[in-house]
Amino acid sequence: MKYNFDEIVNRRGTNSVKWDGGKYIKAAGITERYDDETIPLFTADMDLPVPQPVIDALHKTVDHRIFGYSIFPDEYYEAIQNWFKRRHEWDIKKEEIVYCPGTVYATYVAVRALTQPGDGVMIQRPVYPPFTKAIVENDRQVVNNPLIYDKESGYYSIDFDDFERKAKDENTKLFILCNPHNPTGRIFKPEELKRLSKICAENNVIIVADEIHGDLIRRNQTFEPIAKVADQKDHIITFTAVNKTFNLAGLHTTNAVISNPELRKTFSNHIDVKSAMPFAISALIAAYNEGEEWLEQLLEYLDGTMEWVIGFLAEKMPKVKVVIPEGTYVMWMDFSGYGISPKEVHDRIYNKANVLLQDGQMFGEEGRDFQRICIPSPRPIIKEAFEKIAKEFEDLN
Repeated sequence: MKYNFDEIVNRRGTNSVKWDGGKYIKAAGITERYDDETIPLFTADMDLPVPQPVIDALHKTVDHRIFGYSIFPDEYYEAIQNWFKRRHEWDIKKEEIVYCPGTVYATYVAVRALTQPGDGVMIQRPVYPPFTKAIVENDRQVVNNPLIYDKESGYYSIDFDDFERKAKDENTKLFILCNPHNPTGRIFKPEELKRLSKICAENNVIIVADEIHGDLIRRNQTFEPIAKVADQKDHIITFTAVNKTFNLAGLHTTNAVISNPELRKTFSNHIDVKSAMPFAISALIAAYNEGEEWLEQLLEYLDGTMEWVIGFLAEKMPKVKVVIPEGTYVMWMDFSGYGISPKEVHDRIYNKANVLLQDGQMFGEEGRDFQRICIPSPRPIIKEAFEKIAKEFEDLN
């Protein structure tokens, strides 16, 4: 069927974090202004209806009228296996799949299960803020291997010399990889992944690979799971999820793929919630088995929105540096060309334009001049948001 992603579905009054969470967002100090006119584009869930087969599957679950404790049927595992074989030529065994109620939760589990207080956990900033929180809140040490930013091209690359030096430190026990990388949008190439894996294997560093954006890639780009391309994978845990791909974040369905039985047992023993709600099971099976047509249309729509953003900024805000990401549905915008402080950039966007993005400093000091925007909303909403932002920067162009 043909999906209309331009349709605006009113999410206010549905207990949505981004559309109804104003008082909490203000209390957290993220913005001073949040009202009925605010356009929130800060969080990674879509303002787009999910695939019709998922809706049908959830209706069927509701119509049964009983929502008790659930097991994972064979169809659950087969849907995951078939999806990754079909989309990424990655063979996954049923026993390698471990359910977790959410990727952030899974990250905390990995840090607690696989390291000890005081151990070093390596990340690559600017990077998804919960990685840092999972390390710090569990009394581990942040080991930062900052990505190298080429301001001219907007391209990020890995500092392998720094990575290897830090991996060799006997205190470094774990590396959290984000691929596709959030917020920079990089999809790391197979040769980069092989090199990262080899360095970690040689130094007894476990890799936790967050690959939940792996289905959200641009045309002419290819995503390869690290556990597929690495020469050795006994030290790799991979997080996959329907959450980002099919806009099902509220169902908290992440699956860790762990080939090493010992590592799998250690990780699993630290999971407090081992069963999913029946809605999550129904949704995952339907999404992976019947959601491909929707996803292909979504990817085309996201590509079109990103192209519009690039064109608009080139015309109306030429001092903003932004490139189309290789993967994810976030765009990482460099405002340093305006020569004003991050605080003033924030004030013009959040308080004056009344658009809620995410300050780059939340992703590490490397992001201080940046703003992250999540663009999987109907294009009319994206256009209105950028027009409001551009108006507040007219005097600086």
